[in-house]
Amino acid sequence: MVEGMAPGSTIGHGTAAETAGGAEAPSIVAGVGSLEEEATLVEEGPVAIGKAIKLTERDRARISEAVRAAEQQTRAEIVPMIVGRSGLYRDARYRCGLALALVVLTGMLMWESVWMPWGRHEANAIWLLVATVAAYGVGAWLGTIAPVIRAVTSTERLRHKVRFRAERAFAQHAIARTSERTGVLLMVSLLERQVYLLPDRGIASQVTAAQWETVVAAVVSRLRAHDIAGGLCAGIEQCGVLLAQACPAQAGGNPNELPDRLVQEP
Repeated sequence: MVEGMAPGSTIGHGTAAETAGGAEAPSIVAGVGSLEEEATLVEEGPVAIGKAIKLTERDRARISEAVRAAEQQTRAEIVPMIVGRSGLYRDARYRCGLALALVVLTGMLMWESVWMPWGRHEANAIWLLVATVAAYGVGAWLGTIAPVIRAVTSTERLRHKVRFRAERAFAQHAIARTSERTGVLLMVSLLERQVYLLPDRGIASQVTAAQWETVVAAVVSRLRAHDIAGGLCAGIEQCGVLLAQACPAQAGGNPNELPDRLVQEP
C-alpha cells in the first residue's frame, strides 16, 4: 500500500469514511511528504472555511481524557483534530453553474415553441440571457452544498486536499517539534468524509501501514454510527496501543510536550 519512504519523511494514512450517513469507501490513502515541505505549506494559500462543528464540552473532555490515557504508556504525542472541510472547491461552483446554464440554454433553444408561441422578437433574446445567467447562479449555489461538491469532485482531488490540510496542520500546531519527533496527527475531515493519520519521522518507520490502518478503521467504525467523539476516542485508544509498543514510556522521562486537547477548525 505504501511506496518506499525516503529518510526523513512522514507518511500519512487515510480512508474515505462516511461521517454523516452512507457507506464507507473501501480504499486506503497513503501519502509521503517531507517535513521541510510541510513547513513551507503554512505560508501558501488561504485556509479552507467550513461550517462550525458542534461538539459538547463533555465530548471534548472525553477526547482529552482519551489522549491523556493513551500517552501514559508512550513517549509519543497524539493530536486529534476535526476540520469542517479541507478545501474551498471553487471549481465545484463553476462546474455546477456552467452545467446548469448549458442545460437551461439547450432546453430553451430546443423547445422554443413552448416559451416563444408568438414567434421570434428581440425580447426573447433578453429572456434567454436572463434565464441562462439565473441558471448559472443557481448552479453555482448548488456547488457549495457538501453532497454536490463530493459528487462533482474526483476522489483523488478530495484525498489530495485532505492530505494537504493534514500536512499544514502538522506544521501549524508544532507537531513536528517534539524532542524525539514522535508526534502523531489524527484528523477527521467532515466534508470529504475522510480520516487521515500522519505520524512524524521518529515513529513512522516503527509502525507498519497495516497497523496504522487499524487506527483509521477504529475511527471509521464509530463515524458510521454518527459518533465523531467516540470515533476519535476509539482511534486514540488504538493508536496508544500501537505507540506503547513502538515508543514505550520511560520512567521519569515522559514529558507532555503537546496539549492533550482536541484541535477543532472550520
